[in-house]
Amino acid sequence: MEIVLLEDVKALGKKGQIVKVNEGYARNFILPKKLGVEATPKNLNDLKLQKANADKIAAEQLAAAKELGEKLEKSSVTLSIKAGENGRAFGSVSSKEIGKAITEQLGLDIDKKKLVLPEPLKTFGTHEVPVKLHKDVTAKLAVKVVEA
Repeated sequence: MEIVLLEDVKALGKKGQIVKVNEGYARNFILPKKLGVEATPKNLNDLKLQKANADKIAAEQLAAAKELGEKLEKSSVTLSIKAGENGRAFGSVSSKEIGKAITEQLGLDIDKKKLVLPEPLKTFGTHEVPVKLHKDVTAKLAVKVVEA
């Protein structure tokens, strides 16, 4: 019996895959737990439509991420921190502060988790901060750190 999997099943296959299983296994395990449906022409067509819809949504998200990336590449944010002795920075700028500055200065809502900042910025000047917007799109944002 052929089954279209609705969820990942360990040692059988991934979601959306068509697998051949014994009738008893399908009737007693896969179908009652709604892990899959029988591979009828209607179910195969529904699967095809779901995949097409998912591909369309993924393409729209990628396009939106690229557009947002272009906006970020052209813009910059300015943050000020206190200066200690000899013009050295007193404190640092974290991803949380950069995210807040993006929201205030640019009007864009970027989550701080998307900022790829290995360690806080501790020096004055302009820094390039990578922003991971999508698995395929990473933009660079110019962050200017000045004395308060």
